[in-house]
Amino acid sequence: MHRIIFLDRSTIAPQVGLRRPAFEHELIEYDRSRPEEVVERLAGATIAITNKVRLGAAELEQLPGLRLIAVAATGTDCVDKAYCQRRGIAVVNIRGYAVNTVPEHVFALMLALRRNIVAYREDVIAGEWQKSGQFCFFNHAIHDLAGARLGIIGEGVLGQRVAEIARAFGMVPLFAAHKGRSGFGRLYTPWDEVLATSDIITLHSPLTPQTRGMIALPEFRAMQRCPLIINTARGGLVVEEDLVRALDEGLISGAGFDVTLEEPPSAESPLMRVATRGNVILTPHVAWASDEAQQALADQLMDNIEQFVKGTPTNLVEGAY
Repeated sequence: MHRIIFLDRSTIAPQVGLRRPAFEHELIEYDRSRPEEVVERLAGATIAITNKVRLGAAELEQLPGLRLIAVAATGTDCVDKAYCQRRGIAVVNIRGYAVNTVPEHVFALMLALRRNIVAYREDVIAGEWQKSGQFCFFNHAIHDLAGARLGIIGEGVLGQRVAEIARAFGMVPLFAAHKGRSGFGRLYTPWDEVLATSDIITLHSPLTPQTRGMIALPEFRAMQRCPLIINTARGGLVVEEDLVRALDEGLISGAGFDVTLEEPPSAESPLMRVATRGNVILTPHVAWASDEAQQALADQLMDNIEQFVKGTPTNLVEGAY
């Protein structure tokens, strides 16, 4: 009988159903787990479910019975995959579930910032409409999406879906070639050109040693059109102190972030320091979290576990099995 431990069930909304696997098992769910609780809670487990709880070599080497780590997300940077490969622990993740929810959140941020929705709402609440003495007022600039050049960093399923929606808005999507590399073919625009010519830049890359900090002050200084920056991928892709400096110096027109380097961020963190500015929107890592997407995630999570137990694993993470 398999012993399954879900270390952080509260990372999936309580209204989302999590069906029981179709094999003999014991399933124990914890709302959240502190680092010092991981080994004790996974003692005797054959299957661990985690969304963001770290499973490093120090923990895994104390869990000889563990056979599968089912990540309840797409990103797997919380797992030491090299150790899992050496030990023969399979790692599986969730794929394709966020193809609507994340791109929709991207465009919600884009539209709100380009049209200054938040700033106008605050003005209305403050009585500015009445003070204007006419049917409308023009306290903030408003820009259309149509005709804007959209730089997309990350050409996976989410980046592709963002490009599809962008075309429907009449935008010009540009897929950036990987930083520091050339020869990606005609479907890609050179990295430097994307930085220099985009009106909006949106990030859809995984967080790896190669992508960590890939947008920093040199990149901001190369952005000639004072673009809007959208990040619904990973906080570590952008150097946060440099983002604040770019806002202060007018190198970018605004920022819509759903992710931060540390989550939740401290009150003194760079993004929290600018979160009340009219050209900044910070949301709490919920771009992925429509009810529809979360249910698809929960169903795929159990599918992955069932297929592993059957001996026909799906969504195996490269470099971990």
